[in-house]
Amino acid sequence: MEGNQKIHCTVESCKYNETNKNLCKLQAIQVEPTKNCHTKQPEESMCSSYIYEKE
Repeated sequence: MEGNQKIHCTVESCKYNETNKNLCKLQAIQVEPTKNCHTKQPEESMCSSYIYEKE
């Protein structure tokens, strides 16, 4: 499955987002837990590979 995976992303401010395709340019991302968040919802995790596009 490794060669066929895609990372879909709608975070337009991220340096790695191909906004016209909603795809991440990276081959892999690092996902980390959000500190002190225990909601059992998606906000408990975050993409730590994010870089603001202006940098």
